[in-house]
Order: sequence, then C-alpha cells, then structure tokens
Amino acid sequence: MVFSSAVFLFGYLPIVFLGYALIPKRFLLVFFFFINLIFYGWGEPVYLILMMFSIAFNYASALLMARIPVKKKLILACAISVNILLLCWFKYSGMFVDAILHVFPSSGFAFEWFTAPPLPIGISFYTFQEMSYVVDVYRGDVDAEKSVIKFGVFTALFPQLVAGPIVRYSDIALRLNDGMSRDVRASQIELGAKTFICGLSKKLLLANPMGQVWEVFSQSPGQNGVVGAWAGLIAYAFQIYFDFSGYSDMAIGLGRILGMEFPVNFNYPYISKSITEFWRRWHMTLSSWFRDYLYIPLGGSRKGLARNTLNLFIVWFLTGLWHGAAWNFVLWGLYFAVILTLERAFLLPAFDRIKLPGFVRHIYAIVIIIVGWRLFTMTEVSESLVYLAEMFGKSAQTAGISQSLFTVGGAFSFDALRYTLAYLPMFMICALASTPLPKRVWEKLMDGRSVLLESVGALLLFTLCVSAVASQSYNPFIYFRF
Repeated sequence: MVFSSAVFLFGYLPIVFLGYALIPKRFLLVFFFFINLIFYGWGEPVYLILMMFSIAFNYASALLMARIPVKKKLILACAISVNILLLCWFKYSGMFVDAILHVFPSSGFAFEWFTAPPLPIGISFYTFQEMSYVVDVYRGDVDAEKSVIKFGVFTALFPQLVAGPIVRYSDIALRLNDGMSRDVRASQIELGAKTFICGLSKKLLLANPMGQVWEVFSQSPGQNGVVGAWAGLIAYAFQIYFDFSGYSDMAIGLGRILGMEFPVNFNYPYISKSITEFWRRWHMTLSSWFRDYLYIPLGGSRKGLARNTLNLFIVWFLTGLWHGAAWNFVLWGLYFAVILTLERAFLLPAFDRIKLPGFVRHIYAIVIIIVGWRLFTMTEVSESLVYLAEMFGKSAQTAGISQSLFTVGGAFSFDALRYTLAYLPMFMICALASTPLPKRVWEKLMDGRSVLLESVGALLLFTLCVSAVASQSYNPFIYFRF
C-alpha cells in the first residue's frame, strides 16, 4: 500500500520539496532516486527487489545494444521477453492457472505448489515505460543512458509511477541531463501547483462521492430499477474518470513543479461523439503506446481490411488484459474492438452520409461507453447480466435469469429514485466538470484580472480537499491495482 492522502500531502511531499530546495545540485539525482524508491517501497518493500532488477536489466540491455549493434535485435528480443515474462508472472499467472483448472479440472495436482503472487503496485506502468525505452534505443530514437541513476529516476519517478501517465524517456531526458537543477520558473511552479490541486480536487471532491453512489447500486443488482441501474453506472463512469484523470493531473502538476513536462493523459473524453474519438481522448499515453509499439509494427491499417481488423483485435485484446488479470477486462477490450471495427467499416461514414446530429452521436457514444463500464466492473457474470438487463427494463424472467436473484426488483424502484435525486446536484456538477466549459468560463473571468484572485480560488479548493482528507477513510486511486 502506498501512502495515505494525509501522509503523502503533509509528510512525503514536504520532505521532497525541502530536499529539492536544500540538497547540493550534484546530489539531486541521487536524492530523487532514493526518495522515489521510498515512495514505491512504502508498505511493500519486498517489491523494491523486483524494481531494482527491472531497472538494472533494462539499463544493461540498452547499453549492450549500443555497444554491440550487430546483436541489437537479439538483445531487444531478450529484453522484451524478460519484461513480458515478469509482467505475466506477477500479474497474470493466477488468471491463467485458474483458466487451465477450469478447462482441465483433473490437472489440479500439477498446480498444488502454485500460489498466485501479490500484484506489485504500478508494474504495468513502469514495465511499459522501460519497454518503450529499450525499443527507442533499438530504433535510434534515443541514446542509451550511461548513468544507472538517471535511468533509475526515469523508471521510479514518484509523481506518475503507480498510475501514469506513461512517460517515455525522451519526455524527460533533457531534465535528467541537467541534473534536476533548480532553475524552474516561478510561473511554472505556480501552474504546477494549481494543476496538482485541480487533480486532487477531482479525486477527493468528485471521484470519491461518485464511488459511494456506485458502491450502493452495484451491491443491489435487480433491485435498482432502470433509473437506479443507469445512475449507478453513470456514477462509476464519473468516478473512474475523475479518479484517473485526477491522478494524471496531480502527476503533471508535480512534474511541472520539478521542471518536467509529462504528456497530457485525458482530453475531456465524455464529450466524444464516437468511440473512435473517445479513445483518442481517454488514457492517451496508453493508446499512443499501443499505437507506436504494437499496432504500427503489426502493419496498422496499411495491409488491407482483414489485416487491419486482426491488428485491432490483437491490440484491444492486450489493452483489455493490460487493465487487469481477469477475463472481464479481455471481454471489455474485445467489446471496444468490435465497436471500433464497425465504426471504421461503415458506422462513421453512415453518420456523415445521413448528417446525424451531433447530440445524437454523443448519446450513441455515451451509451456504449457506459455499457462498457459494466463489463469493466464485472465480477460475477450472473449479477452483471441482471444489472445489464435491468438497465434496459428487463425483469429476471424476460432476461432469462433466475428469479432467485431478485428480492424487490422491477423496472422502477422508489428507493433508487430517492437516492439518485439526493445525489442529483453532484451528478450535475460532475457532468459539467467533464466538459471544457468550466475551464473556459474561469479563463474568461480571469482574463486581465489579478493572479491573486486565481490563487485564492486554488487555495479554497485545497482547503476543501484537506477537509475531505480529514473526513474520508483511505480510498486509493482505482488504477493503483492495474
């Protein structure tokens, strides 16, 4: 477990900034290397061994490619294989053993020795970052880093270590080469602090309350009615967006304070008018990673419709699997592969041809996204089918699902309606905050006005966040477990 919000805000961060301000420049990289390891090892120090091995192995692999160029293809293959094997062992071994036992129950004796290892926090993120580095060295896009400390700082950089955005070595190479010097402009520090507070507010003031709504509805499938079933999933859609984009904003803000520019990870995905557009706006660093390191090398869209469709399904199968060691994530990935294939083949051209209004396209995209979140959150298949059936007004009998799963269910639930109405102002705030409108209005209001006023607004938000930290129990970011 990583730090709680209070320990991170009032313990760890002050130490980081104090060290950054006071430690001599020649020791700053070493300081950041060890302070990053403390962040990662807090609560699970045993996984520092795995991270140290991963750093040393990928660092050595890149150096070997630079020094023995005639063997660099073989070295790259070995490096990618080891990274994938480590990721598969720690993240997917339990899933695949369970699948084998389900298909071949009599083979249980062969796995009596096996116990699925606990999942190291952030292993998907830092493994992808290191693989992108060795591939970029192989392609000649970046030079092999000669300093293991610099490479270690890149791998274990605490702002984005456990939940992204996925940073490539070229994004921060210049900053590492100047030794993390303190010549950061005051305006950049100010912007970074405000971005951090914005991300913290998304998590504590928006994501967590929406998570409470989803928890209530998700525990009562078949009893929510149509309104409650949709309200629950809409709440989850807001929760995962503000949770994940909030973490990304916090990482980007901290990066700016320290003089680094991390890539933007979200661009208002819920304003999308197609699923294709949605995935250009959601978790953009992951999408670009799969595009640059898998989809394009497989041939992309250059080898005909059949090959392009196959490439899409491979990418989305792996995208789903990347999100978690469970088959519902694979199903979620393939669900979007089908939709994206249909959009590319005929849906989007048909929308253009009939001049489908923008608001209809938006409703189409939102419905598909929300149904997809039900697959993403699925644990028990029967309960998930009940929930999906309920969303579209189906009862247990008409959905072909056992009546025993129902107690007071139906197409309408007064309790669910009352609960939804109680949170209606929060739903409206989240819907508005999912669009660029609040930012545009704020920028218009601040145009030509004192920076002090903007700072006061940020301070008020931070005060609300501190109050939320004091009143809420430990609630980690959703993507910590991916």
